[in-house]
Amino acid sequence: MFTLKGTSPGLRLDCGLESPTQEDGGMSEPPVTPVGRDEVALRRYRFFSEVMTAACGGHRVRFDPRGPSFSGPSEENFLGGHCAELESLVSRLESVATKFEYLLCKLPASTPSVSSPCCENVTEMVANTAGFRDIVDGPLSTFVSLSHKIGGPVAEQANLVQGAFKAQLDYIEIAGSRPEPDQSEQVSLLAPLSTFIQQIQSVRDKNRASPFFNHLSAISESVPALGWVTMKPAPAPYIKEMNDAGQFYTNRVLKDWKEKDKTHVDWTKSWIESLTKLQAYVKEVHTTGLVWAAKGTGPAAPPPPPPPALDTLLLSDSSTAGGDERSALFAEINQGEGITKNLKKVTSEMQTHKNPGLRSGPAPFKPTVTAPAKTIGAAPTQPSSKPPVFKRDGKKWLIEHQKDNPNLIVEGADMNNVVYMFGCINSTLTVKGKVNSVFLDSCRKTSVLVDSLVSSIEIVNCQSVQMQILGRVPTISIDKTDGCQMYLSKETLDVEIVSSKSSEMNVLLPQASGDYLEQPVPEQYKTTIAGGKTLVTSPLENKG
Repeated sequence: MFTLKGTSPGLRLDCGLESPTQEDGGMSEPPVTPVGRDEVALRRYRFFSEVMTAACGGHRVRFDPRGPSFSGPSEENFLGGHCAELESLVSRLESVATKFEYLLCKLPASTPSVSSPCCENVTEMVANTAGFRDIVDGPLSTFVSLSHKIGGPVAEQANLVQGAFKAQLDYIEIAGSRPEPDQSEQVSLLAPLSTFIQQIQSVRDKNRASPFFNHLSAISESVPALGWVTMKPAPAPYIKEMNDAGQFYTNRVLKDWKEKDKTHVDWTKSWIESLTKLQAYVKEVHTTGLVWAAKGTGPAAPPPPPPPALDTLLLSDSSTAGGDERSALFAEINQGEGITKNLKKVTSEMQTHKNPGLRSGPAPFKPTVTAPAKTIGAAPTQPSSKPPVFKRDGKKWLIEHQKDNPNLIVEGADMNNVVYMFGCINSTLTVKGKVNSVFLDSCRKTSVLVDSLVSSIEIVNCQSVQMQILGRVPTISIDKTDGCQMYLSKETLDVEIVSSKSSEMNVLLPQASGDYLEQPVPEQYKTTIAGGKTLVTSPLENKG
């Protein structure tokens, strides 16, 4: 706390920086002129007046010997109305303190006030977080400012995004000051970041009718990029995947607001720039994963010794059982030209090209290979009877050779996961949550129920399959398939359906009554030549 001491002829601010006097038992303050003493006091007064003015947000402060007093609102209202300003000021002071510590470590090693282990930790922390702080103070700060300018749920979500970045900054600083903890402790350390991401996505879910729904969806789809701290060995590509996942909605924002308000265009660019710089920072500083402080302070362990040479291996083998035989073999090989003295000469009577009678005898066995017959227009290859498979292999879910199983459920999948279903018969798959894509290959009488997809659902070489979309899917691709029923949701009415070499395809559209309107996908087309150069293709109405 700063206090004011009354002196003559004026007031002087006591900051606790004065040298002790003789009465205090210390050395006396060096003599200065009255003019110089007043100038120092004036500078101190101006400095702390500016600090208090910035902290008080324009409130008047009156100084007296008993301490500062406020005029205007009560202290509680003052603190409640300017928490953001005070928090920003404290953050700046912490940043300055960190930089001072970093500069302190650059002093010569002979300086007695420098502690080497502490300096190493501070230097490592500053090196690990400098790029991340540039992102927070740069494009992310611009993004938050533009979000407040747009207002509404966009500003609410931006505050949560800023909190998520600060939580990640705290986590990176923790990593720079200690060895990597076990998995359970990492979960507790990541709890604040996880909470922020869940709240960001809940803002989108609570404002589906908002005119800024595309803004909220763009952030909700791409903010999981902050989960790179758990990715190994290459977290940077994961950030790019999440950035691409939100690109669908950012393109919509640009399309809807490009001609209306440039603020939304700048908002989109600032968010994409934040993730792009985050990817560059991770690729440079945390190339193979989040960098934790080294374990222990002792010297590094020496590298493992090189493998023994071939001669050493041979000598060691010669001491074991059978070593005498190998030694004799190598001795015989190394005898030079004398190695051929025991070989017999092949005479003309022994040569088969001069004596055809020597060629008689059984011929060597030659296996007969029969090529499989090709049938034109044959039905799709039926899956062989193999054991059923249901497992997760990295980012891919493998579901193969399932038969008569109506309870196949994929849970806990991430947005970058792919679900691959192959050779299944009379089975039903339910995909909960949002994944990247679903792929059906060589399945019969199979049904798929999905919530939402980032890219597409593809059906290849299947028979009598059904799919139902509860959320949103951008693209449906059908190839070499006979019989496909597609139940769409209201959010999927802008879907693109690409089909080739397929038949019996029907799209069922939701109605207000709760029923579905069935519409067939054309299978037969008519092509005409326009102007002798251009082909014009249109579906036949009687074959749709």
